[in-house]
Amino acid sequence: TGMLREHNEDRYWMDAARGLFLVVDGVGGQAAGELAAQTAVETIREAMTEADASAEERVKFAITSANNRIFRQAQEDARHRGMACVLTLALLEDGRITIGHVGDSRLYLIWDGAIRKLTSDHSPVGEDEDTGALTEEEAMLHPRRNEVFRDVGSRLREPEDDDFIEIRQCRFREDAALLLCSDGLTDQLTAAQIRTITGRYDGDPGRVAAALVEAARSEEHTSELQSL
Repeated sequence: TGMLREHNEDRYWMDAARGLFLVVDGVGGQAAGELAAQTAVETIREAMTEADASAEERVKFAITSANNRIFRQAQEDARHRGMACVLTLALLEDGRITIGHVGDSRLYLIWDGAIRKLTSDHSPVGEDEDTGALTEEEAMLHPRRNEVFRDVGSRLREPEDDDFIEIRQCRFREDAALLLCSDGLTDQLTAAQIRTITGRYDGDPGRVAAALVEAARSEEHTSELQSL
C-alpha cells in the first residue's frame, strides 16, 4: 500500500518450482478492484495446472479464463460493475520465458548490467513513451498515465482476440533476473533507479524487493508533499 490510498489493489502469485510468476493490479476502485485482482490470481493458479498444450496456449487460456470469470462476477453484482485488472504472467520453461501481458503492469529483464522492459504499456501515455514522443520522466508525470486501453475483465474475450493478450517469448539466461511490478513502482522510480537498486542484489531477492518498495514509497511521499 502506498502513501495516498488506504487500499492495495495489487496482488501477486508465484510458483517458483514450476516457473510461474504473476503480478495483477485491480481496476474499479477499492473492493471491486481488489476482487478483480484476487479473482485473476485464483483463476490463473487453477488454469495453469493444465499441461497438455504449448506454453503460449496455456498462458493465453489462463488469462482468458480470468477475464471471463471477472466479467461474469461483475454482471452478477451491480456493486462490481466495471471491475477489471491489468496483469503480467511469466512462465519459465526449458531456458525460455513466455510472457502474457495486458495493461500497464510491467516485466523487466535485468542482465549483464542492463535493464530492459519486455512488455509494452497498453495505454496512450505508454505508447508515446515507447515511441519516444514522451521521455520516461514526462510519462511518469503525465495526468493520463493511468489510463489503459486493454484490461482483463471488462468484456468477454477469446484467447486469440487481436487486441487482448500480448505474448512475447525469449531466451532466459540463468544469471539474469526478472522483475514483475505494477505501476505503483514505475510511477515513482525510473528504470535507471530500479537498475541501481537491483544491482545491490546479494543473494536475497526479498531484500531487493523491500528496497524497491521503500524507494517507491519515499518518492511518493516526496511527490505528495510537493503537491500540498
